[in-house]
Amino acid sequence: MSITHSLSNALSGLTASARMAEVVSSNVANALTDGYGRRSVDLTSAVVGGRGAGVEIGGITRHVDRGIIADRRLADADLAASSTLVSTLSSLQDIVGQVGVEGSISSRITSVEAALVDAASDSSSEVRLTALANRLSELTDGLNTASGNIQRERERADASIASQVETLNASLEQLEQLNGDISYSINTGGDPSPLLDARQNVIDTISEIVPVRELQRENGRVALMTPEGQMLIDGRAKSFGFVENVVITPDMTLASGGLSGLTLDGSALEPDGIGRMAGGSLGASFAARDDVLVSAQAGLDDLAADLISRFQDNGLDGTIAPGGAGVLTDRGAAFLPANTTGLAGRISLNIAVDPNRGGAVTNLRDGVNATAPGPAGNSTLLRAMSDALSDPRASTLDPVTRGAAERAGEFEAGLGSQRLTFEAELGFQTARWSSLKEAEAADGVDTDYEMQMLLRIEQAYAANARVIQTVNSLMQRLMEI
Repeated sequence: MSITHSLSNALSGLTASARMAEVVSSNVANALTDGYGRRSVDLTSAVVGGRGAGVEIGGITRHVDRGIIADRRLADADLAASSTLVSTLSSLQDIVGQVGVEGSISSRITSVEAALVDAASDSSSEVRLTALANRLSELTDGLNTASGNIQRERERADASIASQVETLNASLEQLEQLNGDISYSINTGGDPSPLLDARQNVIDTISEIVPVRELQRENGRVALMTPEGQMLIDGRAKSFGFVENVVITPDMTLASGGLSGLTLDGSALEPDGIGRMAGGSLGASFAARDDVLVSAQAGLDDLAADLISRFQDNGLDGTIAPGGAGVLTDRGAAFLPANTTGLAGRISLNIAVDPNRGGAVTNLRDGVNATAPGPAGNSTLLRAMSDALSDPRASTLDPVTRGAAERAGEFEAGLGSQRLTFEAELGFQTARWSSLKEAEAADGVDTDYEMQMLLRIEQAYAANARVIQTVNSLMQRLMEI
């Protein structure tokens, strides 16, 4: 081997060692960076004129486990969906209240029952009649507030959908750009690893919104498709649309056309508004807006209808004309069974018995439409109202006969049970996600291994430097001869 050949081999070794040290440094520095894939330098033997000419850098390999990442992304979607639904049910329980907790709908009905008993025990006391009117007013106010807050939650879910669609479109556009940049880098012999890291983070963002499967395409490009078959990007990114509603009322639903579903390139998706993109936080937001919160509103409306009906029976109060309004009304009018939607937001105390609006509390004792005060000691109507409130009856949504307070308690308990179910699912999805995240991290950067590599690189560098030093000594010796 000639001196020149030896020097060339040593220089190529120094170059390779320097590049390997740079890669190791990058691995250690980004050991905790999300989306970073461990790199390694590919070395090959250099051959010039049929003779070995040291080593050359063949490229940089990025190491990731695509199978684990794919499973973790599906877990991302399931975890985001469960978190969204648990948050929705927690808000619902705060709105409606829990059985036995002060301020809940059931506790307000119980307070009305107690006030009826007190008023019936001394029907001549206007103080007790006023207390009864106040309890009834608090009950209607509680239902009104709960109904309004449920619609606020639907508005928040609608705004969340709009925000997620905007993020989805922006991420798909970024993915399209990164696909092009990666393809160009590969075709020109560059190192696409930083671009691959960026693309993995973008896809991770998308995977929380909708579940995705990554499909490999030529020149390093990828396509994304949901597990149910909706293509998000394959070359050109798809464009999804959504129209946000700033104000939502109980009668506004997707089926009625009052609320928007997703559109793809301007065309509506399936009738359910989300089509083959179900899952993830986006699907959960649709479920919250169009299912969970709508069902809760229907349950509240059923409670309101049950309460009004119990006091609207003209067999209870002889002063009520057939079809007339009772103690509780639909915004002052009689309740019509065909107009139940949103009733919880409209239920109100009859102005004739509301002292805050000029009504006479004695009409609670004498009859809603009494024209003059009756016998002060007559508690017949008050006792009848108390019996009507506790009388086991079926309702439109609940075929089981229950008293009013019991029905409200059952409704609140149902929401609590649903929340616990979602929380159990959230616990499972959290454990699953954590397990996959740990498996992904285990396949990432191992700093101990990188330190060992650094020692080997140092040894290789020292050996090549020693060759150069020896060649230099030989050259000086030859010059001295």
